[in-house]
Amino acid sequence: MALIISAGSWLGAAEPAVESPGDAPLAEYFRRETGALRDACLDGIETLGDWESHRGEYRRQLLEMLGLDPLPAKTPLEPIVTGTVAHDEFTVENLHFQSRPGLYVTGNLYLPKGQSKPAPAILYVCGHAPAKKEGISYGNKTKYQHHGEWFARHGYVCLTIDTLQFGEIEGIHHGTHHLNRWWWLSRGYTPAGVEAWNCIRAIDYLQSRPEVDHEKIGMTGRSGGGAYSWWAAAIDDRVKAAVPVAGITDLENHVVDGCVENHCDCMFVVNTFRWDYPLVAALVAPRPLLITNTDSDRIFPLNGIVRTYEKAKRIYELYDAGDKIGLAIGPGGHRDTQDLQVPALRWFDRHLKGEDRVIETAAVPLLPMERLRVFAELPADQINTRIDELFVPAAKPAMASPAAAAAWAAQRDAWLAALRDKTFGGWPSTPEPLDVTEAWSADRDGVTLQAYDFTSQGPFRLRLYVASRTGLEKPERLVLDVLDQQGWSDFLGAYRAAFADTLPALPPEDTAAGKPPALSSAAFADAKQMLAANDWAIIFVAPRGVGPTAWDPRPKKQTHIRRRFYLLGQTLEGMQVYDVRRALQAIRTLPGQSESPLWLESRGEMAGVAVYASLFEPRITGLDLWNLPRSHRDGPALLNVQQTLDMPQAVAMAAERSQVVLHESADSPSDWKYPQAVTKTLGWPADRLRVMQK
Repeated sequence: MALIISAGSWLGAAEPAVESPGDAPLAEYFRRETGALRDACLDGIETLGDWESHRGEYRRQLLEMLGLDPLPAKTPLEPIVTGTVAHDEFTVENLHFQSRPGLYVTGNLYLPKGQSKPAPAILYVCGHAPAKKEGISYGNKTKYQHHGEWFARHGYVCLTIDTLQFGEIEGIHHGTHHLNRWWWLSRGYTPAGVEAWNCIRAIDYLQSRPEVDHEKIGMTGRSGGGAYSWWAAAIDDRVKAAVPVAGITDLENHVVDGCVENHCDCMFVVNTFRWDYPLVAALVAPRPLLITNTDSDRIFPLNGIVRTYEKAKRIYELYDAGDKIGLAIGPGGHRDTQDLQVPALRWFDRHLKGEDRVIETAAVPLLPMERLRVFAELPADQINTRIDELFVPAAKPAMASPAAAAAWAAQRDAWLAALRDKTFGGWPSTPEPLDVTEAWSADRDGVTLQAYDFTSQGPFRLRLYVASRTGLEKPERLVLDVLDQQGWSDFLGAYRAAFADTLPALPPEDTAAGKPPALSSAAFADAKQMLAANDWAIIFVAPRGVGPTAWDPRPKKQTHIRRRFYLLGQTLEGMQVYDVRRALQAIRTLPGQSESPLWLESRGEMAGVAVYASLFEPRITGLDLWNLPRSHRDGPALLNVQQTLDMPQAVAMAAERSQVVLHESADSPSDWKYPQAVTKTLGWPADRLRVMQK
């Protein structure tokens, strides 16, 4: 077999990279984080007892990461056969069922001719293959019909079901891929969960059919269908044999080698527990599992397939079932080939039928796709197109303030515990030394500007810029301004007017506002006047990905960098919260600045980052926040946060610890009733929360 050493650089091989200062540390960061998860995967599992003691919790974790813990109620399937197609060797029933009310699954059930007793069954799940004609979607099941027909011709009942993305009712798989639905991460939603649930209910349907031997159900599919085969086989023991085809590889391929850029969200769980993918394969053990792939598949590289197989095989061997896991490799790229089809059928023959026969016929499509259509008219009550809003329940935000301080304390502590475990579980468990060092200090026109570097999380060295009036030794107030990309450009535009010889060059363009930044003597004059009138030090920090550590600015690359974070059980914004925490810690080590009152300020989504940083650091006197999003629906994206709380509840927790000033435009509808009610009910100082509109 030919091993692929790399699928391209971490930035992807399709486009020339744009040289950016943050590219190298980011690539190193992804290598480190991926390596840590790789090394932790199945670490410490030495005996079958070790594995069995963890297996139940691993399955529960997978269900949670799919949005299926607890499992939804199994409501009536309401199956309806809308048409039948007769062929000399098989019969097809065009049918639909509802995996939950209004969530329609369309499929074709292939029944072998002349079957006199219940037969083994195959659930076939499809890859991403749109089948549309004159604006009508016939479902990707029609593109994969040759598999169902082929299994039926060999004595299997086969149910082929449409996926959410390319079914007859067209839903969405590409939320973060290019649709900017980053709130999926905050909601803890992935379409992988919907596909896994539809597979579970499809098995329910197969077991309702008298033609099916309920104890002999296999599952297979390729590409996206290969991934769903992994999810369903790992969480449902009724799958007695599985053959996922080109549907999974490890994090190294996805994150370091860049394969994530070729995949939509249905291929990934919300990685709350920070898994690498061999653990999914291990959960199938000891049931028969054949991993199949080609040797030149650029989106499922062979080296990652082999690594996954080898780790999973070790668990099979603990069961003394090394013969129940196999690896079949065919030549070629990401294609549905006979080299992969024949091994799948032979695997099912061996493990579901106890047979070893020569396969003499080929899998070829035999029917026009129009004959396999289920719906003449799409149902009006379908929820397929908005299932992302409904599938994972969001927490019902507390709207009434707690009646007493004890009730508030209990609620607050529960929220904080959930945030630590489910939202910020990707933070380092052991912080590295800050290693704060002074980079330079300069005086210009009555203003002193100092630069200090610190380690947030290796390899990210971030810089604090401390501005004060010249001669100020002990500030009465420290203000940490957390910069987004526009804020970084504004900072440079103002301070380079006097400190051009020490500050970095202006960026070529402001990617946030879409306009080139400019030097502004007026902005520096305003800053100088403010510093002269107040004994304050204004400290500027740009978290990772902003300013000095900004990486490739192309929108597509920005998207897939953010997606890499979520494959690692993080979000970019969640790690920026960590950066702000580390900046606050670094400030307290600076000369003369250990005891001064410390405020945080920021704008937009970065204001939300500042809110969460304030919840995990002591001695934050106040927050000045401009245009703070009212909901994580609008950002920042923090893993699973909306299963715990939303922004008004976070503001209430911040207001308990610090003064909070929310600055909003006059035409912006204020929606901070919850933190205002908590402040009033619990008798906090009147200035603890202020909403300023102008």
